[in-house]
Amino acid sequence: MTSSGLKAIAPVPTAADFLDIVLSKTQRKTPTVIHKNFKISRIRNFYMRKVKFTQDSFDEKLGAILTEFPMLDDLHPFLSSLMNVLYDKNHYKLALGQLRTARHLIDHVAKDYVRLLKFGDSLYRCKQLKKAALGRMATIMRRQKDPLAYLEQVRQHISRLPAIDPNTRTLLICGYPNVGKSSFINKVTRADVDVQPYAFTTKSLFVGHLDYKYLRWQVIDTPGILDHPLEDMNTIEMQSITALAHLKSCVLYFMDLSEQCGYTVEAQCKLFHSIKPLFNGKPTLLVINKIDVTRLEDLNADSRALVQEIIDSEDVQCVQVSCYSEEGVMDLKNKACDALLTARVENKIKGSKINTIINRIHVAQPKARDDVVRTPFIPDAIKERKKYDKNDPDRRKLLKDVEVEEGGAGVFNINLKRDYLLANPDWKTDVIPEIMDGKNIADFIDPDIAEKLEALEREEEKLEAEGFYASDDDDMPDSDDELLAAKAQEDLAHKIHSQSIKKSKKNQARLPRTAGLRTLSEMTDALTKAGLDPSRITERAQMLAKAAGVKRKRPRDAEDGDVEMDDAAGEGGDDGEEGWMDVDGEEAPQLKRTKGNSGTAVASVNKRAPRTNRQLMGMRDEGQASKAIKLRDFAQRPRNYQAKAGEADRAIKTKMPKHLFAGKRKNGKTDRR
Repeated sequence: MTSSGLKAIAPVPTAADFLDIVLSKTQRKTPTVIHKNFKISRIRNFYMRKVKFTQDSFDEKLGAILTEFPMLDDLHPFLSSLMNVLYDKNHYKLALGQLRTARHLIDHVAKDYVRLLKFGDSLYRCKQLKKAALGRMATIMRRQKDPLAYLEQVRQHISRLPAIDPNTRTLLICGYPNVGKSSFINKVTRADVDVQPYAFTTKSLFVGHLDYKYLRWQVIDTPGILDHPLEDMNTIEMQSITALAHLKSCVLYFMDLSEQCGYTVEAQCKLFHSIKPLFNGKPTLLVINKIDVTRLEDLNADSRALVQEIIDSEDVQCVQVSCYSEEGVMDLKNKACDALLTARVENKIKGSKINTIINRIHVAQPKARDDVVRTPFIPDAIKERKKYDKNDPDRRKLLKDVEVEEGGAGVFNINLKRDYLLANPDWKTDVIPEIMDGKNIADFIDPDIAEKLEALEREEEKLEAEGFYASDDDDMPDSDDELLAAKAQEDLAHKIHSQSIKKSKKNQARLPRTAGLRTLSEMTDALTKAGLDPSRITERAQMLAKAAGVKRKRPRDAEDGDVEMDDAAGEGGDDGEEGWMDVDGEEAPQLKRTKGNSGTAVASVNKRAPRTNRQLMGMRDEGQASKAIKLRDFAQRPRNYQAKAGEADRAIKTKMPKHLFAGKRKNGKTDRR
């Protein structure tokens, strides 16, 4: 989490404002009207709701404060230490702890009073309990006046902190006050740090950004540090120490050899040695500033020796700059950035990450299985192949040579069909139309067309040999056009006929017309041959014939009991009678036709009534059935299946519009807000 992440904290209200916010919200968001003649359960619920809502509001507001303020243990060590320096860690944790305790106490108060309200026996008792609950909650919140005020101060200060990312590439500038640190950051970045000719102008950390090698770098300007023990340092100096201790950065230690800053060279060297332990593992640059006034070469021997001692120590580079004349400023920036990049790469190589990667890499070395030398095989054709030489007149002709011969680039047009692999090379120049009859030719290309055509021709020859196409010349039309017309007409007639048959016979199970009419004796013979007993069918046919009052006459050429029977029961013979049996050689009498369920006419020989009336199924008697039918018809009236109360019913979709019934009533009309 960067310090920029600390900024998203909502303002913390004072204790009085906190109470106003919560109690006014309770008044606005909960019902406000109650009478003593209401049911006691309604009165209890009314006041219990007030208490619970107030507790929820306190819980929500305090919870928001506790979650938005960062936990110091969860922050980066630099940010945690910086907040400890600026706000005192113990004071900060204590303030948040007090608010957490207040939230817990308010929860307990609400729970206790809700339990008491469940047994409230009157409006007065319930009201007093509600008042006591809200009063105790308000008292608890008033006691949090100091923590809330402290946290608001912290919030305001956090919002003014610079956005420091502890994990990015960082240049850290440190040194005595007034040695030119802020002047340098103003030169190399877009930061605008105040520069004055007196000590401790910079009182907090300032951040600027620069770009080097297409990377973004942050440059941190720290307040000046004085050479005295850590416990004697003030908050301003401790910010610098915190940054030096926790940020992985390149340290630029500034020195002013002209002593215009008010501190001797010896004092500046001592400060370097006293804070040097903080530079461990970080690339360090000793920056000698203000060389337009005094250079390293101009120093006396004693001071020069002190500075040289620092320069000669390991991991320290010396750079001389002048922020006034800008001499060496860009060189210092480049050297510092390069030193930090090198250090970061070295740390990555040294770290455990590189070891884990190396452990997973295995380079396989092939081992010879014997001492036999196996030289690579190169075909003779390749060995003898003549190397291409563009100056050789007998060289292989390349497409590039053809291009030059035919006019060069821009004139020469490459023949894409040159390398087609076709059975006959002459086919390469055939022109294939892309579109024919409004269709794309490519859609109709079949790679197996030759085989299919051969198979089709063989099949035609076979059919012709078998006489499939042979017919009388008289029946054949005079020409191919007439043949086609006749065929089309026949197909159309057959299609129309089959469609009409299909439609009319849609729901009927029919026997084919070839079944025809059979006599009863023929049918019994066929059944007997099939191994079935036809006696019951014979009896039934004779019974039906008697019932129809048919007088049997024995013709000379018919056997006894020969009765014609239409096997296509329901199909009907040519005389149009359906489901009828004839005595051999006699006409059947005309029968009365009735409509069946399927809509087809059936001849009723002996009309039978159904055994049960389906409309009465599940009913006690006909009265109950007629009542059910009336109710069904009543429910099917449009008004009734729309669930309307009556003819004058008009649907009101929203019974209680929110704008009319929500919130407190004010003076004036009540039909609108």
